[in-house]
Amino acid sequence: MPPAARRIPPLPGLRAFEAVARLASFRRAAEELAVTKSAVSHQVQALEGYLGVRLLNRGAGRISLTAAGEALLPEVQSALDRLAGVVADLRHRSRTEPLTISLLPTFAVRWLIPRLANFREQHPDIEVRLDASLEAADFDSSGVDVAIRYGRGEWPGLHCERLIVESLTPVCSPALLQGRSPLRQPADLARHVLLHNSAHPDDWPLWLKTVGVRGIDLERGPRFAYSELLLKAAAEGLGVALARRHLIDKDLADGTLVAPFGTVCETGYSYWLVWPRKRHTDRRVASFRKWVLGQLDGRQA
Repeated sequence: MPPAARRIPPLPGLRAFEAVARLASFRRAAEELAVTKSAVSHQVQALEGYLGVRLLNRGAGRISLTAAGEALLPEVQSALDRLAGVVADLRHRSRTEPLTISLLPTFAVRWLIPRLANFREQHPDIEVRLDASLEAADFDSSGVDVAIRYGRGEWPGLHCERLIVESLTPVCSPALLQGRSPLRQPADLARHVLLHNSAHPDDWPLWLKTVGVRGIDLERGPRFAYSELLLKAAAEGLGVALARRHLIDKDLADGTLVAPFGTVCETGYSYWLVWPRKRHTDRRVASFRKWVLGQLDGRQA
């Protein structure tokens, strides 16, 4: 049946019926709904007249549900709960409320923040707040509206949309590239210091396997806890690092870092845009999603 032809019982009658059935009292239902006891009674009677069935048995000082009332009550409660949830979410996510985005600190510093001025130009009415953390935000308690997460897209209950497929490529300073030990092919890495990301110990083994290079000592070279430290060390000429390709666009453009080889390898992980399904109607989330996809220049999967 098309929406225009729907026949929906009067909402006041449904609310009154649900309150009376739940509280087993016309008086208590009237107090909860801030109307008179007589109004509640009339609303329930109007609903029964609309449906053509009795919903309540009214005895002396006792109220019980008829078979029809027993069948209708859980459906009404479910519908009212859903409606209340949507209304609460819309009121909470008002037009002027900031859009809170959860993401990893390195991704925030190297990818999102350099582009945020463009988002502000396109959406001056949406204020953005960044919740940069290594922990995945709890949407129910943190106030976060949308997140950019790293992983395989396996987060039950959330809408997950892949943004960037992660890939690795070696990088170093231009001075190192022009030094006494040239970097013309991957095997030349044997004569250079390798810089390691301690959060991703499998990076170098994965990349070297991809290019078919063996015999390089992976135990040597300093280790860094964060990608930002790793890339800074590479830019200062301390060695060759494996960089996540999407994090070094500015470094390559500025010449701070260079990528001596054209080979990249995918890690099997990606960056995902995620949000609770109940926020599909949130205009701010929709605007941010459209903008992020536009920033990817066709590189999203």
